[in-house]
Amino acid sequence: MGRPTGNPTGRPRKIKTPAEMEKRWEEYKANCDNQSVLTHEFSAARAEFVSKELRKKITYTIEGFCVFLKLSRTAFYDYYASDERFADLVTRIKEECEMDARGKFETGQIPSQLSGLWMSRYGYGTNSNVKVGAEVLVNDWISGVLEKDGDS
Repeated sequence: MGRPTGNPTGRPRKIKTPAEMEKRWEEYKANCDNQSVLTHEFSAARAEFVSKELRKKITYTIEGFCVFLKLSRTAFYDYYASDERFADLVTRIKEECEMDARGKFETGQIPSQLSGLWMSRYGYGTNSNVKVGAEVLVNDWISGVLEKDGDS
């Protein structure tokens, strides 16, 4: 009698269909886009601190989605990313996370100083290789010039 769900632990999956996962993903994004933040500022006119509740957006992440689902990240990848019924949806979720972070950098919602940290999660890197490549090129040119001068 094998495991009825096909997942490694034999427990039933929290999300049974791709349509259900898509619905939960949309709920998660709506939750991220409508976070309530309490701010405190000093009002010179009133000579007191004033509190305001603001709506803010937070960045979509796979980790955040897993917390929202009350599911471990390992279980998410084991149960869903490896299941061909969910594979395209999991890929789309990853891509939406990347585009959300990128869009928030480009619109200034996330400070640009954090871009290297965030975007490295998606395979982006800094241009440090350009410098190394330029140094190699300059060194090769200098070596070539010195060799020619030594030949004369």
